[in-house]
Amino acid sequence: MKPIWIVDDDQSIRFVLEKALLREGLPTRSFTNPREVLKALDAEGPQGGPQVLVSDIRMPGGSGLDLLTAIKQRLPNLPVIIMTAFSDLDSAVSAFSSGAFEYLPKPFDLPKAIELIRRAVDEGKRDEVAEEQITETPEMLGQAPAMQDVFRAIGRLAQSHVTVLITGESGSGKELVARALHKHSPRASGPFVAINTAAIPKDLLESELFGHERGAFTGAQASRRGRFEQADGGTLFLDEIGDMPFDLQTRLLRVLSDGNFYRVGGHSAVKANVRVIAATHQDLEQRVKEGVFREDLFHRLNVIRLRLPALRERREDVAMLTRYFLQRSAQQLGVEPKRIAESALAQLCNFQFPGNVRQLENICHWLTVMAPAQVIECKDLPPEVLQSAEAAAALPAATVPSPAAALSDVPPASVDGMVAAPLAPEPAVAAPSAWETALDTEALQLLESGRTDVWDVLTRRFETRMIQAALFTTRGRRIEAAQKLGIGRNTITRKIQELGIEE
Repeated sequence: MKPIWIVDDDQSIRFVLEKALLREGLPTRSFTNPREVLKALDAEGPQGGPQVLVSDIRMPGGSGLDLLTAIKQRLPNLPVIIMTAFSDLDSAVSAFSSGAFEYLPKPFDLPKAIELIRRAVDEGKRDEVAEEQITETPEMLGQAPAMQDVFRAIGRLAQSHVTVLITGESGSGKELVARALHKHSPRASGPFVAINTAAIPKDLLESELFGHERGAFTGAQASRRGRFEQADGGTLFLDEIGDMPFDLQTRLLRVLSDGNFYRVGGHSAVKANVRVIAATHQDLEQRVKEGVFREDLFHRLNVIRLRLPALRERREDVAMLTRYFLQRSAQQLGVEPKRIAESALAQLCNFQFPGNVRQLENICHWLTVMAPAQVIECKDLPPEVLQSAEAAAALPAATVPSPAAALSDVPPASVDGMVAAPLAPEPAVAAPSAWETALDTEALQLLESGRTDVWDVLTRRFETRMIQAALFTTRGRRIEAAQKLGIGRNTITRKIQELGIEE
């Protein structure tokens, strides 16, 4: 494990941080001025150096801000924390434009300083993962179980020529799935041709799909190949198939049946060797019932169906996708990638994303352009995210169910075919301060008993109850539980281990 480098001419600061970090299992290395740091970097080489650098601003041997600039030229992704006295606050804030991870005001609270350094360590690791992912130019990202199911399905279909129907909300990434199916199929060397059937006027769509002969209609001055011919030997992706005009559905069905079609105005059959992948955000079964979509075409397309989850169904992927899109937007714009604070990321994770992954990508592009500092804070988020958070916070207390009511609404859990009864609701609390009264009574009893560990005992019980309640409401998902409690992911993991909580 790489050490944490501490740069400060004050021996007491170095000593306190060294001891505290060592207790956390984090190795350290200390320096008294920036010159020593740069010399050590030269000696360590590109593979050496720290995992986090913590530096004072004003030192006899040079400026911490100058050191920050030099570090970022050599190790652009290294998290750097600037320590500063309150009088140097303006200098510390200006350091963000040079890429500082965070500033630490002096005198600092030691536990908070260690927590900040731990966040910087995690950020450095995430940056390494993000860089690796970008280098590999991943087609799709997702750790959520629903996305893993999609990935497995793509793997199973890798060597197949079968027709696939992809369903999912707009912006959920259906075309990415289609491209992945093509890339990993035997047709990968052939063309991938995409057409949005809802975006082309009805009178032009037939020509777009099947092509036309010269003179077939006014303006047709030359013969033109359609998308089916262009996709010969490869894959044709028909997006928003549910909006295809009814009369064209008949022609599409014929092509899917025997591979033959006629250009508009043509008299000779054209044969195309094409694999068709279709996608829609609509309920095709309902469209069939309404008589606007052919049932026989539906069954022809619905050989294999892949459902792509909405982003709100895979919230555990929001953080990874956010960092990926921020990195990609920075590459596209030729600027330094921005980082996002944990509080802002938590607020983003709670957003509903009606536009799904496409909306998140647009938000990240907006933040890359519009966020004023290198670290994105809550106040920098776009209006739709801020307004959504404000609306949620403004809900009247009467609309928020009590814990007992919330538990009573939880459906029975099914385990190995057996239905377990829901937890019995706790009795309603008569007054808001009832639990505080109970706490007073418990504390007084413990204090009068002569114990000297009352603080630890009650704090441990309180934290255990809070974390257990949060894990219950999130079905054991730690990151979401931490967000609900307003604590960090590392904090809840450490507490679960310390308190011996069984999930």
